[in-house]
This record gives sequence, structure tokens and C-alpha cells, in this order.
Amino acid sequence: MIPVFADPKTDFVFKRIFGAVERKPLLIALLNHLLELEGEHLILDVEHLSLEQHVAVPELKLSIVDVKCTEASGRRFVVEMQVAKVEGLEKRIVYNASKAYVMQLRSAEEYPTLCDVVGVTICNFKLWPNKLKSGGFKVPMLSRWRMQEQHSHKRGLPEVQYTFLELPKYAAGDNPQTMVDKWAYFFREAKNLNVVPPALQEGPFREALDVARTASFSPAEWEAYDRAKMAEQDARGALSVAHQEGELKGRLEGKREALLRLLARARIGLSDDDRARIGECTSTATLDRWLDNVLGAKTAADVLS
Repeated sequence: MIPVFADPKTDFVFKRIFGAVERKPLLIALLNHLLELEGEHLILDVEHLSLEQHVAVPELKLSIVDVKCTEASGRRFVVEMQVAKVEGLEKRIVYNASKAYVMQLRSAEEYPTLCDVVGVTICNFKLWPNKLKSGGFKVPMLSRWRMQEQHSHKRGLPEVQYTFLELPKYAAGDNPQTMVDKWAYFFREAKNLNVVPPALQEGPFREALDVARTASFSPAEWEAYDRAKMAEQDARGALSVAHQEGELKGRLEGKREALLRLLARARIGLSDDDRARIGECTSTATLDRWLDNVLGAKTAADVLS
């Protein structure tokens, strides 16, 4: 069954909504709401940056880092969607924003002309899952980060800042009240909706849903969306396998190290062949048996039987 609305967390739909020049008001609304801007600080217009100014990061296609824009003051925004937590994610986000900052520079004389950069990352997972004793999260669903002096806590060095929206921390159900909650609800639930719900009837949310309406997709666009979903599933599968392999590797290394420590304490000597045999063993059951054999053993042969 074809869904009424496509998933806005996919590469194709995210760019369709926020990356198209003709839909700048949607990107502006998202930035104003997630950056909590009001009054004279509101972003009124943005200009999408050219592809030449995008930072190429060769990794799994689980993030969307090609929606970049700048406002009249020169401040730049790096807007991305992360659907799975990959290794080194935080470092890559810092790198991406920092790269956008330094790429403005063309000569040493232009340092004063560098404009601030704000990285905006929407996560479909808990980046900071730790909870308080009261039950809430230590880091809220919407978090904003910038440098501060450690003794006085005075904020400063605002040149590179970060904003995160962690979708799994959404807790307002079907009745979101704030603009931030409504964006979280939109990203989480759009693919499950059959009609535009009352909570998303206003302005940017209704328009974003209209853009995501699958009935408006051409055959080529539907195929692109389908490929994007398949790529996401393949990447998730690859991450799952890698995680399982990593866990297995960790268990094997831990058991090998424990076996070597026990053998050393038992003063049981090992030949080079014995050490190679232990190092090459990929069976947790075999390593468990060897660990049990150490008790009462006198030789390596007694253990590695």
C-alpha cells in the first residue's frame, strides 16, 4: 500500500522539502523555530549555497549534509538529518561545521570577514540517552551548544555553534503545542499519516506535508524515493552487521586476554604456536572451554585440548 505522505527523514524527501530554492520559506521556518529566534533576530531570507561549497564526506549514506544556506548577514547554516548513529558521528558533525567555517577564507587578510556557522542536526536516535533520577533526559530533545568559559561560565567564541533535535525524545503524543514539538511530530509521524492532522494544519507544516504527498510524485520521483528508502535499509543492515561483528570481536578479544592472564598467573608457559592458536581462535565456545581448563592444568596442552 502506497503511503499518503513520504518519509521526510529520507534523503530524497528531505531535500525536496528543504533543499529546493522555491521552498525557502520552509527552510527559514525550520531554522527560526529550531534556533528559537524571535523579533529582530528572525531569519528573513536565505540563499542556498552552491554544490561547490558543500563538504564531501565519503561514508554511509545515512546523513543529508547538502542543505546549506546563508542569510543576509553572512551567517551560514549546515542542516542535516541523521537517521542512524554511525561511528564518530559527533566528530564528523564538528568537522562539517568547522569546514563550512574555514571554507569561507581565501586569504590570511580576510579573517575578520569570516561569518558564524550554525550546525543544525536532526537525529532519529538518542544522541545523549542518559536520564536524570527524576526520569527526564539530562540533555533535552532540543539542545543548543556553544563555547563558554569554564570558571565564570561566560559564553563566548560564538563562531561555530550547534543545534540538535533528537526525535526519539519527543513526548507530546498527537497533540504537540510548541513549534519545536510540531517539527518533531512532523518528522516522526508524517509517513504514518493518512490526512493532515489538526496539529499540523498551520503554515509550514501543512505545506511540508503537501510537498511530501506521494500523489504529487512523478514516476521518476517515486522511483528516486523508493531507491532512497532501499539505500537506507541497506545501510541500516550494514550497520547492524558491523555492530554485531564488533561485539563478537570485542568478546573474542576479551576472552583471549583473560585466558592469557590466567595462564600467566598459573605459570603455564606458552610456545609461539600456542599463542598463535589462541590469537587465531574465533570460537567463543572454544575459548570458554580453554578458560575452564586452566583450573588444575599444568601444561599448555592440558588447557588447549
